[in-house]
Amino acid sequence: MDSSIPTDGGQAGTPEARNPYQSAEAASETDSHHRVIPPGKVWAFFLLSSCFLWWAIANNLTDPLVKVFENIFTMSTFQSTAIQFAFYFGYFCMALPGALIARKYSYKTGVLVGLGCYALGCFLLYPAMIVEQFFMFCIAYYVLACGLGILETNANPYVMVLGSEESATRRLNFAQSFNPIGSVIGIMMCRNMIMANLPKDAERQISIGAGEKSAALSTVVYPYLVIAAILAVVWILILISKMPKASDRDGHVHFGETMSRLVRNGNYMFSVFAQFCYVGTQISVWTFTNYYIPEQLGVSQEEALVWHTGALVLFGCSRWIFTGLMKVFRPSSLLLFAAIMACVATLTVIFVGGEAGVIALVCISGFMSLMFPTIFGLGCANLGSDTKIAASGQIMAIVGGALITPTQGWMVDHWGVNYSYLLPLLCFVVIGIYSMVGRQYERSEQASELADIAG
Repeated sequence: MDSSIPTDGGQAGTPEARNPYQSAEAASETDSHHRVIPPGKVWAFFLLSSCFLWWAIANNLTDPLVKVFENIFTMSTFQSTAIQFAFYFGYFCMALPGALIARKYSYKTGVLVGLGCYALGCFLLYPAMIVEQFFMFCIAYYVLACGLGILETNANPYVMVLGSEESATRRLNFAQSFNPIGSVIGIMMCRNMIMANLPKDAERQISIGAGEKSAALSTVVYPYLVIAAILAVVWILILISKMPKASDRDGHVHFGETMSRLVRNGNYMFSVFAQFCYVGTQISVWTFTNYYIPEQLGVSQEEALVWHTGALVLFGCSRWIFTGLMKVFRPSSLLLFAAIMACVATLTVIFVGGEAGVIALVCISGFMSLMFPTIFGLGCANLGSDTKIAASGQIMAIVGGALITPTQGWMVDHWGVNYSYLLPLLCFVVIGIYSMVGRQYERSEQASELADIAG
């Protein structure tokens, strides 16, 4: 309960009522309490929000490359998804260490460590290009994603604690709105800097001969080196900027006690599983867009990226819309709506196909837009100092991309790309069920707050 709000109804005998200047100050504090971005924290919010853009570039620059590596190294779809396994397994491995860094030191320290590892992974792609070994690319992507795991573990909850708990989910959705901008940039970089420069056959499909492997790998790696240089600048800006420390006072981890509380929290544990399903589904939907669209429309993979770009633009626009709608509707209600509509669109992808299926596939991105931050916000709400470790569980759930994407790749090899989308359909059902659990949790929290006020 906010101590700045009088619980006696502001009666005439109170100091607040007698002193108009104090009352105005209290009103100002209350207004600040409800703002999504509190005064004095705009620059910190901007720097943190930029991190959402940088990791989105890496995610979406990498997704279409599964098909590219399949061509360069002549392997099956399942084998080429080892890139995604390495990438998202890195998230899983470093999410908890990232939380421990935040718990021991501060969120800012965690953000700096994460950005540093991210840049290092980008640079490691250069020696992988020189030796022309697929497993070296997997190692570089693993290191890169370790940095992203640490970065996301710290940036997401850091944004949430920049203001009041009441506006935390809206603030996180606002910050996550920069993520689709990075997604579009990543896809455009892939299309214009990589796909457009790879050798193709007469039908405009990627076709890389034995003597063209070195040049193709160089084309793939160059954009990452550009990103690494930019990250170095961002790292310096965050280092020298004054930002809220947001660390525990005693500096101790208290890992066992925290985990004991979290595993008994049904809402939190279900949110981690829902996040696992969501991230795996998002990566799968976007990875196999570059398989589905060429097959359904008979276009090249480069042309398919135009549709993919449209999906990401819709993803970004929808996130801004959903963030605005959270002023009126509960986050859990919007999550349920999005999950139901995503199921309808996925069924169209599977059983209708053609241009209608492609349009439905694009629409899925619009419905996915609010899922990650809303699940994160609902799962980590009102956890206090446990939020740092809880956030690591949400980020560890990103391992869904390492497991669900290769599974769908196996389904593409054996069942065809249409029916492989049965797996995302199942995941959207799980997310819909969690939204109803989150709704019950919201109601119980509201009832608890009303009881505190009445008392």
